[in-house]
Amino acid sequence: MSNTNSRGFTSNLGAILAAAGGAVGLGNIWRFPYMLGQNGGGAFLLVYILFVLMIGIPLMMTEFIIGRRSQRNVVGAYKTLGGKQKGWVLLGIFGIVAAFLIYAFYSVVAGWTLNYLVMSCRGQLAGLPPEEVANVFSTFTQGSFWPLFFQLIFLVMTGLVITMGVQKGIEKVGKILMPVLFLLLILMCVRSLTLSGSHQGMSFLFKPDFSKLTGQSILSALGQSFFSLSIGMGAMVTYGSYIRKEDRLFKTSIWIALCDLLVAVLAGIVIFPAVFAFGMDPASGPELVYVVLPNVFNNMPAGTLFAVIFFLLLAIAALTSTISLLEIIVAFGVEELHWKRSTASLVGTILVFVVGVFCTLSFGPLKDVKIFDRTIFEFFDLITASYLMPIGALLMTIFLGWCYPKVEVKDELSNNGTLKVRAFELYYIILRYIAPLALIAIIISGIVG
Repeated sequence: MSNTNSRGFTSNLGAILAAAGGAVGLGNIWRFPYMLGQNGGGAFLLVYILFVLMIGIPLMMTEFIIGRRSQRNVVGAYKTLGGKQKGWVLLGIFGIVAAFLIYAFYSVVAGWTLNYLVMSCRGQLAGLPPEEVANVFSTFTQGSFWPLFFQLIFLVMTGLVITMGVQKGIEKVGKILMPVLFLLLILMCVRSLTLSGSHQGMSFLFKPDFSKLTGQSILSALGQSFFSLSIGMGAMVTYGSYIRKEDRLFKTSIWIALCDLLVAVLAGIVIFPAVFAFGMDPASGPELVYVVLPNVFNNMPAGTLFAVIFFLLLAIAALTSTISLLEIIVAFGVEELHWKRSTASLVGTILVFVVGVFCTLSFGPLKDVKIFDRTIFEFFDLITASYLMPIGALLMTIFLGWCYPKVEVKDELSNNGTLKVRAFELYYIILRYIAPLALIAIIISGIVG
């Protein structure tokens, strides 16, 4: 069952906002700031931006080409375009598995965000001393009931959006939530920049100190550029199948990447000036958002209000990403298994929750259960970000760059020859040579690291 325009996005703006929502998420507002904090600040940001522009955009275009050319989900896309080479279907299945595992552990952090939004609304974090704020985080994450409860609530919210379909669910929600996200981010930026001492945070963020760059931090920036754009798991292949034939894939990809970059930079402006203004540690790691920032809010006027705004925008970012993750699974169920969308959404949500339970409990009752010396949550994070996504992206470049006819690739990018694609040869060089080498570097780094 192939997708038609009536089942796809109704406009280019809708496609951009929906796909940008799929790319923008906790990776931009939770993961990116603490990675930047641990890797020297401005120099890491500059390298990250370069990787997004030089490699991230071409890889996103590649996924869009595969999706729109086939008009199918990630499995059906490789089944259709692979022709007699049936083995490429495994790459589509590879994407489904990656999306499933990412969703399983991603929903854990999304649940934390929802909990912190509720606590902020109730003023439960206001006035607490730093050690108590840290204790709230550890007590909550190590629990059994409430982390699972909020994780399930987030999964249900995502499932309801997906059940409404591409136009009434994914596109409509994207058109509402993405502008709200940017509005809240800008509001938080203004507040952060008006704090005394905020200039130190801005200097840390935008004044590159290349002496702090290491080979590992460069590879981390490269890996983050793929992770934040949701490359290598089939999300953009799936969304690409919903993009109208008359829309320009090159411009669409640029706008999505720029939205993704802007959110990451704005998140940095929200966080680091505030962190420096109150003498907090910018290299606090994954706990930066859930331990350090609540302390920052407690030290600023109207801190509770700004805590609510921040965790609301974080929840919005998480939701737009989980929508794209579940849609990968649901599109497969609808098109390949011929399920109703509601059935595919329900089954996908239940299966993700069953597996996600183990990720959630790995902070508490199952914390001593180790896989290669890592907790279940850490193992899922490692195997998806360091292996499944880069390997999936690598195989995708091999497929489109070496096994699929070049003339067909150019035909899709040029909208059947109606558009001039001046940078096509550069794109093709990146597709065949530069991107694969970068992806191999990430995979090797994950192995030796």
